[in-house]
This record gives sequence, structure tokens and C-alpha cells, in this order.
Amino acid sequence: MEKQAEQKTELINPVETQEKKQTEQKTKENKKPEKKPIIKKDYAKINVKDLHMSTKQAVAICNFIKNKTPELAIKQLEQVINMKRAIPMKGEIPHRKGMMSGRYPINATKIFIKLIKQLVANAEVNELEEPIIIQRAIPNQAARPMRRSGSQKFKRTHVQLIAVEKNKPEVKN
Repeated sequence: MEKQAEQKTELINPVETQEKKQTEQKTKENKKPEKKPIIKKDYAKINVKDLHMSTKQAVAICNFIKNKTPELAIKQLEQVINMKRAIPMKGEIPHRKGMMSGRYPINATKIFIKLIKQLVANAEVNELEEPIIIQRAIPNQAARPMRRSGSQKFKRTHVQLIAVEKNKPEVKN
């Protein structure tokens, strides 16, 4: 038994184990993923799914904020929350001061203010130069899940906002 143990210790050479460790480290270093070059985007984009708001209100707010700077859009939406300015809407809706018909969709407006702030943050990350404008504001109807009673459906909307630098050409996506 002692002879077999001596033979096993002779087979394990410390130089060989160090060489194996070094080759393993080299292979680990070679397996590291290469850093991809960061491509600067010409636009900032937000794509939000299943917002709890009426699609009709979202369409009206999107038409209201389109082609405005985010600062102006937020300022005007805050006036809507304070009932100082109405959002123009289509359909059989009562007349408002200065427009044919309009409403004050306060809850939807609060959601849009958050979205515009996120859009501005995305523009900063993408290093867009000031001033930026909201070029596209696209609302789409989302799936409408049933409520507990099963008699009504929740209102849901998908919204996509795209901002570009003011003096740049349009984004084609």
C-alpha cells in the first residue's frame, strides 16, 4: 500500500498543476465577451403597455402634446390638472372656452406627465442635444380584461412616445 501511495504522489507534479491552472486562467480570459461599441441613437423612445386609461383620452392627449417640447407639454398638462386648460376632444362633448369641445382627463394626464419625464431621461441617456420635441405620440388599444363580476371590462391602452432633436429630420421606424 505504501508503494502505491508513493507512486500516486510522484504522478502528481506541482509544476504540471500550476501549468494547468495557468492554461485554465488564459481560457477564462479569452472567453470574456468583447465590448460592443455604443451606437448613438438619433431619438429617444418610450413604449408602454397596458396603461389604465381610456384610449379615447389617450388619443386626445397624444394629439395635444405632439410637436411640442417636453417642458411645454408638461406645463400645459399641469394646467389641465388644475382645470385651467381643456384638452380638445372629438365627439358629442360640451363646448369649452376657446375650443369646440373638450374635457379635463385628470388621471390620464397624470400618467402622461410621468411618461414625458421618462422620455426626457431617455433623451439624456441617448445624449440628444436640446431642444427636443415629441415627434410621435401613438396610442393603441390594448387587451381589455374582464372585471370580477364579469359584466364590464377594464380600459387599457398602449402608448409609444418618440422624441428627436428639433433641427434633425424625422425618424423612420
